[in-house]
Amino acid sequence: MRPRELDRSILRLALPALGALVVEPLFLLTDSVLVGHLGAVPLAGLALGSAVLQTIVGLMVFLAYSTTPRVGRLLGEGNEAGAVAAGIDGGWLGLLLGGVIAVIGSLTSPGVIALFGAESAVADAASRYLTVSMIGIPAMLGIFALTGLLRGVQNTTIPLVIAAAGFTLNAGLNAVMIYPLGLGLTGSALGTVLAQWAMFAAYAFVALRLARRVGAPMRPRLARLRDSVSSGGWMLLRTASLRTAFLLATATATTLGAAELGAFQVAMTLFSTIAFALDAVAIAAQALLGRLLGAGERAQARAVMKRCVTWGVIAGAVLGLTVTTLSGVLPFAFTTDPEVLHLLPTAVAVIGLTAPLGGYVFVLDGVLIGAGDGRYLALSGLVNLAVFAPLALCAPAAPTEWRLLALWLVFGVGYLGARALTLGMRARGDSWLR
Repeated sequence: MRPRELDRSILRLALPALGALVVEPLFLLTDSVLVGHLGAVPLAGLALGSAVLQTIVGLMVFLAYSTTPRVGRLLGEGNEAGAVAAGIDGGWLGLLLGGVIAVIGSLTSPGVIALFGAESAVADAASRYLTVSMIGIPAMLGIFALTGLLRGVQNTTIPLVIAAAGFTLNAGLNAVMIYPLGLGLTGSALGTVLAQWAMFAAYAFVALRLARRVGAPMRPRLARLRDSVSSGGWMLLRTASLRTAFLLATATATTLGAAELGAFQVAMTLFSTIAFALDAVAIAAQALLGRLLGAGERAQARAVMKRCVTWGVIAGAVLGLTVTTLSGVLPFAFTTDPEVLHLLPTAVAVIGLTAPLGGYVFVLDGVLIGAGDGRYLALSGLVNLAVFAPLALCAPAAPTEWRLLALWLVFGVGYLGARALTLGMRARGDSWLR
């Protein structure tokens, strides 16, 4: 495949994926806007409840990441029915795992919220929100797996359409349930749950049509479910190491003071936005590589890897240049606090300057996910965390004026640098091409 053809294939997958990724954070943003008009207590309850919910959902995203390469490889081998069946098995695993989490979460929500030490009114609101939200967890995990199925068959357009429709439905339901029906924060949770199950129904309909077209079974198969658990376990460990690094950075920022923590939150929002954008190229890599490796086209798979990495670095450079140039202006979009505004420009500049490194890291991560190299990603993730942890703990020792900058240098250069090294070493070899 010539470079231009390869570029078209990457863009064909990456652009719809980018749209779907952009829609995801809009769900929580819309909830925040609607709930914010109810007062401080419901908004604080939403913050606590959604923090727990997003942690659970973030850990379970491995269902998409482990399903995509399995589907792609089977498709590359010419086993279309097996590929679709593998994706459907992932969907069943998501429903079953989500059901267990929903039951346990519903029973333990008050205790989990109590760990945050919030005042009783806020804790009660957060517990109600989290308990109702648990009903949607099976749907969300099923969506993750069926998204992996569609990515594996190189269709990123349908997830975009379903995500956009789900966002619209969610906003409408929440507006009606919060205000005309007077359900408040509980209405926000209920509206989101209904939208999640509607989205899952849409994914299930698409999966059913695929299964009928290729003659794949719709019923769960125990042996295949065990395979899904086995491959997904490594991806869960990989995701857990990433979440731990983010939590460690946040915990370190908490020790620096209120202004530093506020500035860190703004900076992390910008970092996450850049990461979402760059993940679109990583998703394209996942979708393309599984099929190529299943077909035994190793040389072409390496060419895809190199081209996707190039795109990732270029996109990171463009985004980084924009953020760095606007580092003195962007903070005003998030806060008017003078202390926070004073701290932000240098931290934002570091985020911009390290964005090309982020593009390299995020795309190579997607490459190895697409290759089904979950074991290496999990183990190297622990190594990266071991490198980052002592560096993060040293950041508060910097002079007071530079502690936030030190933390972002440790994260943006130290942690991303460690990931770049471990991922780059793997990509240069041939083990991931097996």
